[in-house]
Amino acid sequence: MRWQPVLRHSGLPAPCGGRRARIGLLGGSFNPAHDGHVHISELALAQLDLDEVWWLVSPQNPLKAEEGMAPLPSRLLQARLVASAHPRIRVTDVEAALATRYTVDTLAAVASRWRRLSFVWLMGADNLSQMRHWRRWSSIFHIMPIAVFDRPTYSLRALAGLAARRFAAQRQPLWAARGLAERRPPAWVFLHTRLHSASATGLRARGRAPISGRNSGEAD
Repeated sequence: MRWQPVLRHSGLPAPCGGRRARIGLLGGSFNPAHDGHVHISELALAQLDLDEVWWLVSPQNPLKAEEGMAPLPSRLLQARLVASAHPRIRVTDVEAALATRYTVDTLAAVASRWRRLSFVWLMGADNLSQMRHWRRWSSIFHIMPIAVFDRPTYSLRALAGLAARRFAAQRQPLWAARGLAERRPPAWVFLHTRLHSASATGLRARGRAPISGRNSGEAD
């Protein structure tokens, strides 16, 4: 069952101080959702001065095999359970509703549909380091601002990668992070934050995933 409130524009946060609501977008397979996703969402809410974070649960990651991928309804349900104690985190199947497959298309469609909201794309340093493999990856920088969160062992590799080097001039200082949602893209920040080692891959490898089966983004 699709998550309707976001698609109907209902239940959205009220603008603060007359400004547009600021929304962070965290995409991925969420196979399964875990505390690391919550950790990044809470950091984004605080450090970027966001009103909400939307989890965009991808029907199928183009860079990942379908083998071992739980069905979308199961991943949505499990993600909602993980986020249930966090009222400013919304779990959505926006990508399925928009019929988009790649991050660049999803973000363009979201920005077009919700013009009265200010968006920031949230990603881990591991994804920045391999972003060159994403479809039309450089266009993503021109769609909305990007916040990159450090992850264990990926910091140096990410900042030395093609994406970081190509858009080095558009990297914003840390003091500008709280206003990133209002920046005109391309604009991005790299946040050296308290690290969280959780990953969906690790959970599955240890057999801790609460869901399994076959059947966003290009992120985990």
